[in-house]
Formats: sequence, C-alpha cells, structure tokens
Amino acid sequence: MRNIRIAAVAMLALFQFNCKENKKENASVKDTSEILTDSIQTVLEAKNFDTIIDGKKVQLYWMENKGIKAAFTNYGGRLIGLWVSDKNGKQTDVVVGMNSAKGFKTATEPYFGATIGRVGNRIAKGKFTLEGKEYQIPINNGKNALHGGVKGFQDVVWDVKKTNENTLVFSYISRDGEQGFPGNLAIKVTYTITDDSAIKMEYEATTDKTTIVNLTNHAFFNLNGEGSGSILNHELQIYADQFTPVDEGLIPSGELKPVKNTPFDFTSKHTIGERIETKEEQLKFGKGYDHNYVLNGTKKKGLNHAATISADKSGIILDIYTQEPGLQFYSGNFMQSKNTFKSGAKDDFRTAFALETQHFPDAPNQPKFASIVVKPGEKYHTVSYYQFSVK
Repeated sequence: MRNIRIAAVAMLALFQFNCKENKKENASVKDTSEILTDSIQTVLEAKNFDTIIDGKKVQLYWMENKGIKAAFTNYGGRLIGLWVSDKNGKQTDVVVGMNSAKGFKTATEPYFGATIGRVGNRIAKGKFTLEGKEYQIPINNGKNALHGGVKGFQDVVWDVKKTNENTLVFSYISRDGEQGFPGNLAIKVTYTITDDSAIKMEYEATTDKTTIVNLTNHAFFNLNGEGSGSILNHELQIYADQFTPVDEGLIPSGELKPVKNTPFDFTSKHTIGERIETKEEQLKFGKGYDHNYVLNGTKKKGLNHAATISADKSGIILDIYTQEPGLQFYSGNFMQSKNTFKSGAKDDFRTAFALETQHFPDAPNQPKFASIVVKPGEKYHTVSYYQFSVK
C-alpha cells in the first residue's frame, strides 16, 4: 500500500512538472509571436507617418490575414511593406519602401509602392487628342510624360476607409484639368488581403467628361526580402508571346514583336540576370528590362495569368493574375543608392523589380492598342491579384 502511495505521489509530481513545462513552452511560443509582430511594427512606426501634406492628414495603416501582414500609407495610396512566410516559415518583407512619410515625399524615386494614375506608364511628348481637342500633360521623363505627370497620384493624399482587418479602400477625386487631364475623375482603389495569401487590387473610376485612365500599383519587390541584395537570380516566367518594342525614350513604336529568339522570351523560366547584359538595342534603350508584355490569354482564376516569379534564397513565389492586357516588367535599372529603405539598406542598382498590370504605354497615341478612353456614364473597373506561396 505504501509503494502505491509513493508511486501516486511520484506520478502527480511528474504531471505537475510537465504542466509547468508546457506552460513555459506555450508562453515562449506566444512571446516569440509577439516579438515578431513588435519587430515588424518597430520598423514602421505610426508617429513617422502622422503628418499633414497639402492640408490633409497622412497616416500609417496595417492589414493582415492568415500569415500575411501589409502596411500602407494614404500618401500616394502606397503599399510600403508586405510580410509573407519564406520556405523556413520566417516572415520576410518582400516590398521595399521607406519608414516615414517624409522619406517617400523626398525620395529621388517617387513611385515606390504607389497607386499610379491617371495614366500609368508613358505618353509621348505628354500629348494626346480626345474628341478633336489636344491635351498637354506636364513632361517629367525626358521628352515624355510618365505616370500621370509631375504630380501624379503618387504625390496626393488619399481618403481612406478601413472596412475590416484585411481591407482598405482609398478614394480620391482628380479635378478637371489636374495635370492637364479632362474631367472630374472619381477614383476608388480597394486593397484586400485574401484568404489564399494574395493582395487583391481593385480599381474603379467614373468621369463627368471624356478622359483617359490607366491605373496600376508600382510596388517594388525583392522576394528574398528588402535589403537582401540583387534580384538577378530571381526566376521569372511571363505568359506573353509578344512585347511592345520602344524607342530610346521608351515610347512604343506601335508594333507587337514576338519574344521568340530574343532576350525578352520568358515564356519558359529564366533568371532575370541571365540575358540582361545582352548587347540588344531594346535592352540598351531601357538599361535593362523596362518593357510592356502583351499577355497571351493564359487563364487562371478566370483572369489572365500574367507572371510567375520565384526567389533563389527564400523560396517565395509570386503569381500575378489580372484583367489587364499588359504587364510592365522593370528590372530596377534606375536605382542609384540615393534612398534608404526601412531596413536601413540603400536602393542599390537592381535590388528590386516591378511587375505592373496595365493597358499598353502611350495607348492614346497608338490606334492599334486597346483604348483607355472612359466616357461619362461608363465605369472603369479592373482587378489584379498578387498571390504568394513557397516552393
């Protein structure tokens, strides 16, 4: 009987010890999670975005959903950080950006993470004609207008409504004559973190006068993480059999050129750096890749599957799906180490890339390209998904 009591006491002691250890272990897991969240939010602090620009309040906004955490600011409607899990489960920030509103305002590269408009990409000489009237957009890229002119949507403060933990709605009214564009344009851009590890970007606009619209987002990605170095070993596939060749000012000729037997052929997987130094005129014009691809209609999720790109170190994969007919691939050719990212790293040459869903560049002056004209009574509406996974 005495032996039974001793055994029972021993078992009880062992049970209590295990309970204490489990509590310690659970507390440790919780603490690690909290530390991770704290470390992300220390990189981006609300006080560094709490300011006034053009008389409007600027703030920092967070969204998260099932392993994805994203940071935005309403200055420029910007995606400024995006944390996803790599192949080892480590949260990795795959979108480069600054750690303050001032950092974005004074950056030599104005488009980091911004919502772009009224018209993304280039308009030759900043001129176009609508209904017999010629319009002039301010020149800000050589002899041409880029991304809506000198003060495009990247440089305005958007109104914001957070409808739930994983949805932000940005809205802005671009007044008739703003940057030379006709019509009062009411824009709504909804960013949603979805259950299947994607950022959904939904663009809507209406006008009271015939105008042109081509909205996109200009996130700069490094799937190995911000500040991790070159993106040249990222492996890219673009679902396009043609691209739009350009002149030295990066204005399309109007031709749709086959990618086959050129350095622009990403119909099968190639690293970004594999052929980027090829002595080819188009690569010389862009100082690398800075070209629009004509999507070939490969479908997935009922949308055009635009591209798949994967990182060599993190194992993170990005798939892009869109209703748009084109995709601009930019390999970070004009990054010059003049700006400091939130990680403390500089924006060194080709340490981030952009893949922008869009209608084709200079569409108003290219009759063979799909129109970007929007008239009163019509609604501009387009959706793109940037979905993340690991290999």
